Amino acid sequence: MTLSAAPRISCEVMEPRANTARIFNIQRYSLNDSQGIRTVVFFKGCPHRCPWCANPESLSPKIETVRRESKCLRCVRCRQDADECPSGAWENIGRDVSLAQLERDVLKDDIFFRASGGGVTLSGGEVLMQAEFATQFLQRLRQLGIRTAIETAGDASFSRLLPLASACDEVLFDLKIMDAERAREVLNINQLRVLENFRQLLAAGIKVIPRLPLIPGFTLNDENVTQILVFLAPLAVQEIHLLPFHQYGEPKYHQLSKVWQMAGVTAPTEQDIAPLREKIEQAGYRVVMGG
Repeated sequence: MTLSAAPRISCEVMEPRANTARIFNIQRYSLNDSQGIRTVVFFKGCPHRCPWCANPESLSPKIETVRRESKCLRCVRCRQDADECPSGAWENIGRDVSLAQLERDVLKDDIFFRASGGGVTLSGGEVLMQAEFATQFLQRLRQLGIRTAIETAGDASFSRLLPLASACDEVLFDLKIMDAERAREVLNINQLRVLENFRQLLAAGIKVIPRLPLIPGFTLNDENVTQILVFLAPLAVQEIHLLPFHQYGEPKYHQLSKVWQMAGVTAPTEQDIAPLREKIEQAGYRVVMGG
């Protein structure tokens, strides 16, 4: 089964208890994902099926088990159990955490936040699938004076998005395939709802930064970028982040026995990106590469 044929879910489906979340990674000392030194919490589960996703371990909301061949000791009788494996060859992807546990974990980096103007960014997967927990968590961090952000595709009811976005200093909002029919077919994204949510967040006074994944064959073309600029033109946006495609996620697909649909696709060069970057800058936006 290819990723595009996988069962389709939505941000309205998965909602663990408000005081418990399922995450799969905490990345410390990140210099991307918003300002300063960041600690990025990756939430598990995503309703979308972007062919270029670099985190296939984020797609399923379930805890998954993978085997790392390089660590295997060839035990006579393999239990295939991550908790029992003596070498760590078997590994669980995903764990459940409470609000208190996650708060303690990220506060280990508080000194770096204070020194650099950084903070905590929630990513995924899609954080909107666990919006109630994420909202409470960010509210607690803001009470402690820690800067907060989320990365999202914005495809959920506005009533679900607004409380979470309101707990953020900024929302890093992905704009992908602008054509509504193709966005639905390829990504399982309701693009009309995404764009309306983007407008409403700005109208609510929330700082929203659009991010454009530059993906060969999907978004890395003049037509898609033109549509984005037309959409943004009447809105109060000054900065755009460009996210060029890369192949870093390919080994993860093999570990999870999933199909990497972008095999053989070359990452865009600076020459490939330059005309689109120039077009965006000429429209009056400050461009940040990587975001």
